Amino acid sequence: MRAVKRQMIMAVTGAMLMLVSSVCFGSGIPDEITINSIQKYYSGVNFNHAAHINNLKDCGLCHHHTTGAQVSDPNCARCHKNSGAQAVVSCKGCHSATPFTPEALKLQRDQQPPLYHKDQVGLKGAYHLGCVGCHEKMQGPTGCQDCHKRNESGDKIFHSGSYAPKTTDTPKSSHH
Repeated sequence: MRAVKRQMIMAVTGAMLMLVSSVCFGSGIPDEITINSIQKYYSGVNFNHAAHINNLKDCGLCHHHTTGAQVSDPNCARCHKNSGAQAVVSCKGCHSATPFTPEALKLQRDQQPPLYHKDQVGLKGAYHLGCVGCHEKMQGPTGCQDCHKRNESGDKIFHSGSYAPKTTDTPKSSHH
């Protein structure tokens, strides 16, 4: 009985390693990804996925536990420490672009069993915590427009570009 159990464990472990390898390093991963979750105000970010893979060599740094990597966040590990690889590994697969809309909050409240992701950051927060935090450590670009090029709608809402307030140069009066 022990030998059968050991063989089962080895078979499952081998299958998981093959799955993780194919997800992280297989031919199914794109070399470049366009991140366009804020396209209303900014153009999409052309994310060089291949360069990040070559430099970081650990898919779990960005994809947390979705690729079958060990869970590093203690909050996630409470429930997901033994999670296997997931079908969806994109940020937006777990992090909502609109976490505080009535629909998103209702979904969390009404989910059966209840979701325990009330403390989970939204998509924008996930990108900024992950990307900017790592870029600060690795001396990558950290300025907003280093990665995001603002479009006309963004200029309008942020009062910049052609929508920037006009300055008037008034001569200073001299008091004698």
